[in-house]
Amino acid sequence: MKDDFYDLLGISKGASAAEIKKAYRKKAIECHPDKNPGDAQAEERFKKAAEAYEILSDPDKKARYDQYGHQAFEGGGFGGGGGGGMNMDDIFSQFGDIFGGGFGGGFGGGQRRAKGSNLRIRVSLSLEEIAHGVEKKIKVKRKKQAPGTTYKTCSACNGQGQVTRVQNTILGRMQTAATCGTCRGAGQIIDQRPSNADADGMVVLEETVSIKIPAGVVDGMQLKVSGKGNDAPGNGVSGDLIVVIQEQDHPFLQREGDNLHFDLYVSISDAVLGTSKEIDTVSGKVRIKIEPGAQSGKILRLRGKGIPSINGYGSGDLLVHLNVWTPKTVSKEQRDFFEKMKDDGHFEPKPEKDDKSFFEKVKDMFS
Repeated sequence: MKDDFYDLLGISKGASAAEIKKAYRKKAIECHPDKNPGDAQAEERFKKAAEAYEILSDPDKKARYDQYGHQAFEGGGFGGGGGGGMNMDDIFSQFGDIFGGGFGGGFGGGQRRAKGSNLRIRVSLSLEEIAHGVEKKIKVKRKKQAPGTTYKTCSACNGQGQVTRVQNTILGRMQTAATCGTCRGAGQIIDQRPSNADADGMVVLEETVSIKIPAGVVDGMQLKVSGKGNDAPGNGVSGDLIVVIQEQDHPFLQREGDNLHFDLYVSISDAVLGTSKEIDTVSGKVRIKIEPGAQSGKILRLRGKGIPSINGYGSGDLLVHLNVWTPKTVSKEQRDFFEKMKDDGHFEPKPEKDDKSFFEKVKDMFS
């Protein structure tokens, strides 16, 4: 069982954002690789603290964690719980500002590695792909280090990526750290580069990236593919590819959370006599039975035929809304038939107490 994030940082659930940041900084400095060279247990504690901070520092993720615990981030493989899957460069690239200038981004060396910029793409998915999960192969143009490019240590910062300034103030000598202006934080500068490369030794190449999209994603959700953004100059850490989900409209299904809605139209005779109908779902065709005397507005629930929960809590339902179709034009014989039925008591509306209104039926569906 995973450690509680609040216990990891030594704080309570009511801790403020400032208190969470302060607690993480204290824990991270205590377990920092520069202070614990070669200590695998310290490295693991350092990563766990980063994972806890990633969740608790984000209001949305924190709310999900407070409600569901670790299960809120299981099953999807993205968007939280990142510390467990991060390497040290990931952690320093995201949270390195918390440590100030006193520490670096690697074990023992104190050198910070620059990170390349992220790329963002949109991936359009059908409702069927969302229901089952899908693997997409997408062509992406990204900056990569040009073959033949070499780098050398930046002399301005001695490969640290930062320069330290000491100022005399009325409170005494103060030391601050800032990103090196010569190498822009990379710690290295161009030594040699081919003619087709830019000033940073990079070229734009097209690459096919495989993206595994879990079932249950929603429109606007963002997935991260680590290391598939632009490369960083100076052998730094590659940026990430941010995948934005775009949900396609479905021809006959409407999505509401994990539930799906389907409007089924039947003739007056089918509503009176009863029938069975075959309908399409995201998992294939199913046949449903309509009892004699079915009323327009009746809702039939097909449990588990909706969209799987992104958090792994089962699947939603398919709600079939029954609509009795009234023809707009009729023949003379049909008109004569219905003229006779007007005075037939069987065709007089006689709602009973169990015949609820549409709003009552919808309310029952979600109660």
